[in-house]
Amino acid sequence: MATARISIDRTNVVATINRRIFGSFVEHLGRCVYDGIYEPDHPTANEDGFRLDVVELVKELGSTTIRYPGGNFVSGYKWEDGVGPRDRRPVRRDLAWHSLESNQVGLEEFGRWCELTGSELMMAVNLGTRGIESALDLLEYANGEAGTALADERVRNGKAEPYDIRMWCLGNEMDGPWQVGHMSSDDYGKIAARTASAMKTADPSLELVVCGSSGSAMPTFGEWERVVLEHSYDSVDYISCHAYYQERNGDLDSYLASSLEMKYFIETVVATADHVKHKLRSKKTIQLSFDEWNIWYLDEHRDSEEVNDEWRFAPRQLEDVYSVADAVVLGNLLITLLQNHDRVGSASLAQLVNVIAPIMTEPGGDSWRQTTFFPFSVTSRLARGEVLTPRIDVGTYETALYGAAPLVDSVATVDAETGTSAVFLVNRSQTESIEVSIDVSGLGASAITEAVTLHDADPYAKNTLADQNRVGLKDLAGASLADGTLTVTLPPVSWSALALG
Repeated sequence: MATARISIDRTNVVATINRRIFGSFVEHLGRCVYDGIYEPDHPTANEDGFRLDVVELVKELGSTTIRYPGGNFVSGYKWEDGVGPRDRRPVRRDLAWHSLESNQVGLEEFGRWCELTGSELMMAVNLGTRGIESALDLLEYANGEAGTALADERVRNGKAEPYDIRMWCLGNEMDGPWQVGHMSSDDYGKIAARTASAMKTADPSLELVVCGSSGSAMPTFGEWERVVLEHSYDSVDYISCHAYYQERNGDLDSYLASSLEMKYFIETVVATADHVKHKLRSKKTIQLSFDEWNIWYLDEHRDSEEVNDEWRFAPRQLEDVYSVADAVVLGNLLITLLQNHDRVGSASLAQLVNVIAPIMTEPGGDSWRQTTFFPFSVTSRLARGEVLTPRIDVGTYETALYGAAPLVDSVATVDAETGTSAVFLVNRSQTESIEVSIDVSGLGASAITEAVTLHDADPYAKNTLADQNRVGLKDLAGASLADGTLTVTLPPVSWSALALG
């Protein structure tokens, strides 16, 4: 059996955990909103039309900050369409996803949904077809105290107190040719800087996210970030990162090492942001908002006819069904975000329900957990206090895309207030279990309080409408703690978590 040795130094702190790292994303796309979180005729629906079975799953998932309402959708969105009496709201064409938008869910309803789920609302403004004036109007409507025109309109619509939205995204993926209002880095940097400055004039305490490149494979990647930040650095707090992963051409070895590409992505954006910081002689450090990340079988969707010009309400789009291998990769990506939490201050798993999502629903019927639900929910629940970077001594295996990749990856957390800690691990080997010994003597742990793993003899096993519980968490058998050493055996293609007390 292969072996690995891990040492966890209590002083090797990455950052104190900001709960925003466990955020998610709700976009008006496919069945994420309609027939997802919102289905007025469902047996569990409340007076607002929200499915309470989905609300409970969102709470269990542990998602925190929710980015809304897009995504590509926001670049053609008129926020005014989604406030006020529902029977007066217009039906619009959504050019991003070639569907019809009823506007029955807007800021007012989604704000109440966030209260139901205990989530923080992270709002995106339209810089594709609109600009500064619209962003300021939305800010006044959402956050203004009564006594001005738009704040008073919000009060008349039933919300006396401001929403107090703290985090705002300045558009979405504006370097993408698919984006409504697509523009050059110079043009976007200028409008983003002017919009950010105006919003900060209204409220200097806002936290603003400027668009980074829409992916590390884009020809604009790196240079886009530099130009945009040179325009906007003084007025923004975060730059966005978007990354999606999938297995291609049956290359599971490379796919299981996808977090190496995410690490490269983060390091590149950090280096670019810090270059601009020094060039401008600024004392401020820009954080990363990894506000879209997930597994997405984009190649297959591009070859399908699900996104077309039929102009339908809430069509089934991008409804990937995830495997054990997908969940292991997602768990590893979350490990990577935590390992870089000193610079990745916020992250949003895209998306939350039905559309490339950990939660699935059937109209009028069930809701269930995808395989990817489990590593996210357990990590969100157990990771508390401070993130620690372990030292990992382990062998490697060869991948076609990334060269030599470590067989095991890991991160740890420790909470001084409760005296608890947690260790998260992945085994990337397709064939071998790996015995791991972990030096946790510095954590003051005396017992294992939880030990779970996500693994199946078939790495492509999935949860489906017909078999909703095919895959789930299992006890990590044989885990032991003695004399400050934690010993575990990780099954092949697995994600595991251990809580210590």
